[in-house]
Amino acid sequence: MADRRRIVLTASEAVPFSKTGGLADVIGALAKSLDQMGHDVVMIIPDYYVQRQRNRNLPKISDTGLRFSIDMNGRQMPASVNWTTLPGSDVRVFLIRQPEYFDRPQLYQENGHGYVDNCARYCFFSRAVLEVCRQMVLRPDVIHCNDWQTGLIPALLNTQYARVPGFERTSSIMTIHNMAYQGRFWHFDMPLTGMDWRYFNYHHMEAWGDMNLLKTGISFADQVTTVSPTYAKEICTADGGYGLEGVLRHRRDDLIGILNGIDDDVWNPEKDSFLPTCYSLDSIDHGKPQCKAFLQQRMGLPTRSDVPLFGMVSRMTDQKGFDLITEAAERLLSRDLQIAFLGTGDPYYESQITGLAQRFPSKVAVQIGFDESLAHQIEGGSDAFLMPSRFEPCGLNQMYSLRYGTVPVVRNVGGLADSVMDFDLNPHSLNTANGFVFADYNRDALAGTVERALDTFARPQVWKQLVRNGMSRDWSWNRSAEEYVRVYESAIANIDSRDEDGRR
Repeated sequence: MADRRRIVLTASEAVPFSKTGGLADVIGALAKSLDQMGHDVVMIIPDYYVQRQRNRNLPKISDTGLRFSIDMNGRQMPASVNWTTLPGSDVRVFLIRQPEYFDRPQLYQENGHGYVDNCARYCFFSRAVLEVCRQMVLRPDVIHCNDWQTGLIPALLNTQYARVPGFERTSSIMTIHNMAYQGRFWHFDMPLTGMDWRYFNYHHMEAWGDMNLLKTGISFADQVTTVSPTYAKEICTADGGYGLEGVLRHRRDDLIGILNGIDDDVWNPEKDSFLPTCYSLDSIDHGKPQCKAFLQQRMGLPTRSDVPLFGMVSRMTDQKGFDLITEAAERLLSRDLQIAFLGTGDPYYESQITGLAQRFPSKVAVQIGFDESLAHQIEGGSDAFLMPSRFEPCGLNQMYSLRYGTVPVVRNVGGLADSVMDFDLNPHSLNTANGFVFADYNRDALAGTVERALDTFARPQVWKQLVRNGMSRDWSWNRSAEEYVRVYESAIANIDSRDEDGRR
């Protein structure tokens, strides 16, 4: 094993303490994997008191006794720090408590509108992370930051904290989970960062006239990662970079894509308590039909073993391909199939999918909202899984599906391209194929690919081989965590290559 490192993993959310999306799953699972590898892992997240009060299954959370305040543009904002241990691990978790900023009904927004003080909230959080490291004498080898909410940390680490005792050899990693969310704020918010105005320039913190916290992290971090190899290439283009492709191309030598893993303790058909029958690759022929029948009954669909059942668990947005699904619906539903939807999102798509379920009650079922048990049951009970995303930095559901023997139908983007290998009717592809992939973002490409899946489902031995190929690969975080450790070691080795302004 590599040297044992002190790793501070920080993000705006983490399972089981807070969650709006896949970021929280990634942080919780990566922390456990690094801990299992023998590293000393500390997680630092905001203390969303309202959120954790709703979760009765959290471990006991105690007060560290640490108190400090941060000058937020002339206003002293006090902070206290709670702590606990990440369940199933030795990872220490520090929760930064600031009631005015973090005791709110939701994490980032209400009624579709972001909180107007989000810049202040997460500048405060980033600055508080470094104060926790300093005052708790953590002396981290690496601070691993995630998304724009922590983008200020590498800048502060390389400037104000560069010579502070405890940070002399601390490197920083910036992981981009989704380029569409950048933390763009007007330039008069610069004083909230605690950074000198001289850093508001196109080399460091400014992008297209705004202060950009994601660009800040990219510019100052020792290494930059994103959540799949294909996405690492896509974000260096005008289509995928959302205006930051220039700085990403500048950092190309320090940019690496690492495909996320899945938490095998949570997403594992061999021990999934949400499934009516657990199964493995050896027992799938017995277990999966029972899961399928259970799902059909729960969703109100006819209980038929012969009809292919497609599942989809997703936010109902354009990004996830719901425009293609609604446009292709008439063609798809002319075939003998079933589709089970679970999700929430754009009211237009919620209405469209609900309308399809009303028109085709024997073929389409939908539950608007989110239900953890149903999400697992769709993965376990479906024959195939739909992910026709416009873009998908990594995606987790396609890996859940592969783990559960559910064949993915995906678009050739981001992490979908890195995890799903197309079966193209060529006999040689059967050795490696585990799903169905299309390239062009249009309804005919989606419909044609679903029809390829339907034709293949009618060939049981071929379908079983696709299932076997998917279930045979290790989709756990072990592989991904090992790649992150290599990135940490590279960042530590190259710490002396910063310029006089702390920029890489």
